[in-house]
Amino acid sequence: MKAVVLEEGHRVSIKDHPVPPIGDNDVLVKTVSVAQNPTDWKHVDFPVGIPGSVLGCDYSGTVVKAGKNVSTVNVGDHVAGFVHGAAFPDEGAYAEYVKIAADLVWRVPENTLSHDQAATFGCAFWTAVQALYHPTRLGLVEPPAKASGDEWIFVYGGSSAVGQFAIQLLHLSGYKVITTASPRNFALVKSFGADAVFDYRDPEVVSKIKAATGDAVTKVFDAISEESTQRISAASVAPSGGKVVLLLRSKPGVTDRTDVEFDETLIYTALGRAFAWPSKHYPVSEEDRAHMVQFLKKVPGLVKEGSLKPLPVKLWEGGLSAVPDGLQYMREGKVTAEKIVYRV
Repeated sequence: MKAVVLEEGHRVSIKDHPVPPIGDNDVLVKTVSVAQNPTDWKHVDFPVGIPGSVLGCDYSGTVVKAGKNVSTVNVGDHVAGFVHGAAFPDEGAYAEYVKIAADLVWRVPENTLSHDQAATFGCAFWTAVQALYHPTRLGLVEPPAKASGDEWIFVYGGSSAVGQFAIQLLHLSGYKVITTASPRNFALVKSFGADAVFDYRDPEVVSKIKAATGDAVTKVFDAISEESTQRISAASVAPSGGKVVLLLRSKPGVTDRTDVEFDETLIYTALGRAFAWPSKHYPVSEEDRAHMVQFLKKVPGLVKEGSLKPLPVKLWEGGLSAVPDGLQYMREGKVTAEKIVYRV
């Protein structure tokens, strides 16, 4: 098959690569559309990716082969999901075929999402699910259940891919959502369910968040997780203290508050494979995997009823051969409030 393979020297090439063999509990998916994430170019540029592995995390396609123990999906089904790109030679979405455990795909209901749209429900969606609902992260009420009362949750970076899904999920769970974005994206985040939004560049953003929420925020999801965003996230927490979940490591010195707990979420732990990270080894987390497996069972119904919507798609012409150009576009910070998608 053709695949985008990570090479030595922090580069990628489009080349022939073995179709991954499937096990008894796996499915093989013929990819139709694949979507791009910041983690893709970071795996190329930083000492994270493994040379010889296939790049890419998000895919939508058709099941062409199923292991003998698989009963949840059938050959011919439209499925979508997330894999750990640039980490294993038999896994990665930027390829003509992708292998994944059958309980880690979700079936896309007929007449709902196109392959381009379904491909947006990958890394960003899974990350939002894990950060908001996993018991060791924010541990919020999962849909279809609803939170009681008017609890405010602050999402920093509401127009990011992760932020857009987080807002939708929180709205679905019955929380009041306050977020930050550029003014040009205010309407977008409100369309996803944000109750209040402020310009992250506003020097008064913290006081405005506190005023809008009655200074009641105790749970924050920082979907950007840079030093400045962590500082604002911590400062926005109520006087009683609270928790901030990050996508990246917490930065030392961003706050002197001892009543604010920082925790990180890394979605690759939901896939059930051990992996190495710079300066850290992540063993298999059966708990993280089990949590995602049970949540994915809900996704087809939520999509079918229109409760979850795809991200805005920026179709990048040229298929897999165009991936290096798309990665560079994202490296340069040109992606805003949309998801780059390639058709394989």
